Amino acid sequence: MGEKTIYELEVVPNRYKDRDYTVTISIPEFTCVCPRTGLPDFGTITINYVPDKHIIELKSLKYYILNYRERGIFHEEVTNLIMDDVKAAAKPRSIEVIGDFHPRGGIKTVVTARWPE
Repeated sequence: MGEKTIYELEVVPNRYKDRDYTVTISIPEFTCVCPRTGLPDFGTITINYVPDKHIIELKSLKYYILNYRERGIFHEEVTNLIMDDVKAAAKPRSIEVIGDFHPRGGIKTVVTARWPE
């Protein structure tokens, strides 16, 4: 079996860095794996950010999100990790990431991470 490719986020220059505006990105087919059971978890990841000098290149975001498809990770961790990675790549003025996960075993989880708090 070949090595797994790790996709990284790319950014492009923000042509409107002199103004505040919000970018909302919705990823309705997000999947990861429950680290306890190995079963798939499904949800929607929503990223709201106010860009500064850079914006996230969306094709790289799509491939970055695929990194989680087979990864065992808790909902809280993946939501915060996505926020940290987008923040590190784009250095936005502010960011909010919402992980809205499908119910499992009768429990639904929604995790919201924000910077600055």
